[in-house]
Amino acid sequence: MAVIGLISPGQMGTSIGAAARHSGAKVIWAGEGRSEASHARASGAGLENCGTIETLTNVSDIILSICPPHDAEDVAQKVTQHAFSGLFVDCNAIAPQKSRQMAEQFGYQNFVDGGIVGGPAWKNESGTRLYLSGDRSNEIAALFNGSPLHTTIISGEIGAASAMKMVFAAYSKGTTALLTAILGVAEKEGVRHVLESQWGQDFTEQTHQRVAGNSAKAWRFEGEMREIAATFDNAGLPGGFHTAAADVFNQLAQFKDEPAADIVELLKVLNQDPG
Repeated sequence: MAVIGLISPGQMGTSIGAAARHSGAKVIWAGEGRSEASHARASGAGLENCGTIETLTNVSDIILSICPPHDAEDVAQKVTQHAFSGLFVDCNAIAPQKSRQMAEQFGYQNFVDGGIVGGPAWKNESGTRLYLSGDRSNEIAALFNGSPLHTTIISGEIGAASAMKMVFAAYSKGTTALLTAILGVAEKEGVRHVLESQWGQDFTEQTHQRVAGNSAKAWRFEGEMREIAATFDNAGLPGGFHTAAADVFNQLAQFKDEPAADIVELLKVLNQDPG
């Protein structure tokens, strides 16, 4: 039986860990110092608490890293510090060049690049997909056969899966930040009702749902936008679009883990004087 170490059991990570159990794998996580909410999520999904990161790296055959993008490098560093010799899979929203740097750190034969598109993978109809690249991608795809998580192997080239995640989120989340900023300006100038009349009821309602619905995750999207900006810069294209998007999400970070904010409250926070 393969032992899968999961870092860490957030909303997404817990669902991926549960999906990996469909293959008969044992999925463990390091609960030391983690919140009650993390323990409850992991226990509810059948994940086993092994205590410490050191234990996790010592007994795992494969480690899945699923964390906020700004933590991805720290996670990889902690794992290498414990001389992990198995297969490390970075599933985080990071720039492809950062993924390649990690692969050099672990060794290309001990690293798989992953990128998740969609929400938590509890149901097959959710359509959540894990894109994979690297020579051993097939080993990771096999973990999720028959599970609610769909997988696609792009190529053997490290960075391809991360690039796919970056360009997909550049539109889906980047345009959400743009719409948020547009509403903020319209509100401040007193023309939001005119703009929304021009948009029409359907588009206005969709925009409100999209903007308010993402407010609870704005704290995490900030780091993702900065990774996208770095991806664009590295490709010789302007990264400023997504640097600005990161700033917008940063302004809404206070809504972390809260239900979807009221649009009026959200715009009030967005338009607060930072001074």
